[in-house]
Amino acid sequence: MEFTAKQIAALLKGTVEGDQDASVSVLSKIEEGSAGSLSFLSNPLYTPFIYETEASVVIVNNNLTLEKPVKKTCTLIRVEDPYSSFAKLLELYDQTRQSKKGIEQPSFISASAKHGADCYIGAFAYIGENVRIGNHVKIYPQCYIGDNASIGDNTTLYAGVKVYHDCVIGTDCTIHASTVIGSDGFGFAPNSENNYKKVPQIGNVVIGDHVEIGSNTSIDRATMGSTIIHKGVKLDNLIQIAHNVEIGENTVMAGGVFIAGSTKIGKNVMIGGQAGVIGHLKVADGVKIAGQSGVGSNIEKEGEIVQGSPAFPIGDYKRSYVLFRGLQKLNDRIRTLEAFMKKSS
Repeated sequence: MEFTAKQIAALLKGTVEGDQDASVSVLSKIEEGSAGSLSFLSNPLYTPFIYETEASVVIVNNNLTLEKPVKKTCTLIRVEDPYSSFAKLLELYDQTRQSKKGIEQPSFISASAKHGADCYIGAFAYIGENVRIGNHVKIYPQCYIGDNASIGDNTTLYAGVKVYHDCVIGTDCTIHASTVIGSDGFGFAPNSENNYKKVPQIGNVVIGDHVEIGSNTSIDRATMGSTIIHKGVKLDNLIQIAHNVEIGENTVMAGGVFIAGSTKIGKNVMIGGQAGVIGHLKVADGVKIAGQSGVGSNIEKEGEIVQGSPAFPIGDYKRSYVLFRGLQKLNDRIRTLEAFMKKSS
């Protein structure tokens, strides 16, 4: 889609400086601008590019003072805050790009399944028995929605997402490509034959509203009851959430985090990349767990910051780390003292 500088200025409540009819159809960085692209200048470090850019339209601050004229092919739109204005345009661009509707073929939708208005169901998607899909839901190609699953309004499932039977996904959620919701929990019982018998996993996964889950993440169904991801949780790529885990509202996890079975994570918790939490623990609200930490015991103090493996309070960790880095020098000093004492005796 093409937009003119005049249209964009009206949307952002800005002022056009140059050709009001200059049209753009793509977005770009200011240093990579080309004819027909829209860019912005917010960081003063990038100011030199304003005189060199080939972008047709650039959003700038009302207070920007030019040392020399910009290229004749470049039109400026002056606004109060270029960064937030460009972010608003990015959001609108993303909404336009994703404004898909309709059912593509070939796809399979069970006769007992129901979907709301203005949905998009991509080619090769499979919608099982008694599935309930809300309004404005987008299900991209090669997704699988198992029997009796439920998906709320305005939720998007990108290509290859798998939602197993009986799982519940709330409204305004985003689940990225190849993520699996509701695969079996890791439940096996040793038996007399010295091998393992699978324990049926008959629970489900319940995901609240406004949750975003990155690609290739796996959330296991509960053995009984539900694995629960509460409202506002944000999960990065390549995360493993085991059976019967509960994650509190607005908790965020970076890539590569592993949460073992039946652990309860509180609200507003932040977990850095590659951290791990063993099973059957409780992590209090507001806790911060540094990347690559290993949590092996309950964290009961709200707002605690921990690091290390096993993880412990970050202040103690930093002091211990200073000592650890000096161990070689300390060892050398001890050996020198021992040698001196031997000579003295």
